[in-house]
Amino acid sequence: MLVLFETPAGFALFKVLNEGKLSQDLWKEFSSADAARKVVKLKAFSKFENTSEALEAASLLIDGKASKGLRKFLRANCENETLAVADSKLGSLIKEKLKIDCVHNNTVMELMRGVRYQLSELIAGLAVQDMAPMSLGLSHSLSRYKLKFSADKVDTMIVQAIGLLDDLDKELNTYAMRVREWYGWHFPELTKIIQDNIQYARSVKLMGDRINAAKLDFSEILTEEVEAELKEAAVISMGTEIGELDLANIRELCDQVLSLSEYRAQLYDYLKSRMNTIAPNLTAMVGELVGARLIAHGGSLINLAKQPGSTVQILGAEKALFRALKTKHATPKYGLIYHASLIGQAAQKFKGKISRSLAAKTALAIRCDALGDGQDNTMGLENRAKLEARLRNLEGKELGRFAGSAKGKPKIEAYDKDIKKGAGALITPAKTYNTAADSIIDQKPNSAMDEDTQEPPASDKKKEKKGKKEKKEKKKKEEEAALQADIDEDEEPEPVVKKDKKKRKKESTENNEVQNGDADGEKKKKRKKSAEQEDSVDAPSKKKEKRKKKNVD
Repeated sequence: MLVLFETPAGFALFKVLNEGKLSQDLWKEFSSADAARKVVKLKAFSKFENTSEALEAASLLIDGKASKGLRKFLRANCENETLAVADSKLGSLIKEKLKIDCVHNNTVMELMRGVRYQLSELIAGLAVQDMAPMSLGLSHSLSRYKLKFSADKVDTMIVQAIGLLDDLDKELNTYAMRVREWYGWHFPELTKIIQDNIQYARSVKLMGDRINAAKLDFSEILTEEVEAELKEAAVISMGTEIGELDLANIRELCDQVLSLSEYRAQLYDYLKSRMNTIAPNLTAMVGELVGARLIAHGGSLINLAKQPGSTVQILGAEKALFRALKTKHATPKYGLIYHASLIGQAAQKFKGKISRSLAAKTALAIRCDALGDGQDNTMGLENRAKLEARLRNLEGKELGRFAGSAKGKPKIEAYDKDIKKGAGALITPAKTYNTAADSIIDQKPNSAMDEDTQEPPASDKKKEKKGKKEKKEKKKKEEEAALQADIDEDEEPEPVVKKDKKKRKKESTENNEVQNGDADGEKKKKRKKSAEQEDSVDAPSKKKEKRKKKNVD
């Protein structure tokens, strides 16, 4: 069995002399140089010619790959032998490519540890003093290689390109407005006829004086309808006349507008290609322009990858956020991400939900682009499809909102066998109007059952109330008559004295108490009766005295 060992100076191949000792405690076998030489022996050594070759071999070994020099070295020295390797991934690759059987287990790792401990003794001419600077230099080179960014992954170009694109848009707008204002003195009607700035500049450059409009062909620039309208307006225009020198300066300004528009188109294509290379998943989620503005606002793709989804959602609306926090108002729902196509497709009431979901998926896409090894946009396309499905679900569902009331309690509907299956499963059929429930005053009952169930009309209710009142009045009169009869039996007949209404009420209450059989009420009644009898006796005597006084007078 052979052992492949990597050193900063090159690859070493050791021959295992006694494989029976591998099952024992190997660390004791490598305690001294003499004992180590009895276990393994150097068979071949492949030296690195320079630092770049060592760096290339080390970087490939980290990824589990074999360099070209290593493959040649193994083909020359590993015929019909089993190879012990420290990396299982490298061993599978060697077995696949070179058809050499490889071994990787705990015993091999212990053997590698012993070889590393006695490496300077096992390899002649390789001193410890030489190994230290070689390993240090290789480690520094490998660190620089791993930290160095690829030229295709430099996001600084995106930051500069999107900044220049915004500046070009401002300049183009300023120049185009200046052309319209300047040429509008000569042909003011053209401003309303042609709305596009580029078409306006091309038409002005081709036409010059408006008198030439009737002779020129604008088919390459304008449609037939707009061209006919332009020629009609040129004949009846109310603009002032301008000279050739003025027209020459206007044409030069039109050239500037056209050249800037062409350069802007080239810059946009460049930005689109860089975004698809550096951040393909971010581009798939929000588009090239919105993704580039997010990277520029964050400073770099790495800085943007450190931000959570909530920060990505309001990135670009910091001023509105702090103003809302200061005034204790509602915070903004979106920033730069508002210009993404998914949010533009959503209705106004769903923009907040879609922006929150899109920001969360965008944060994942940014991290995948910044820290992942893949160069495709499959993750971004999958998440975009999920968001589009969610948007359709929000806008197209039948009930308009999720199941459950506003307090979070689900609505439990009664089972109905008439519920239809399919898309309208929760929509029950409309119930018919019950005409038998209507009440008609003039309608006569048809049977005894109808008489029992039918409600009496309003006039009958009034009559019942009047009858009850009459019965109460009759009872009161009967009670008063009975009391009066009792008084007449006990006393002599005297002129009847009319009683007040208050006394009648007292008597009625006393009679009710007597009927109820209360003992206390009977005592009170007797006391009151005696007092009334005295009053009734004294009353006629007082009247007689008054009459005598009147006669005397």
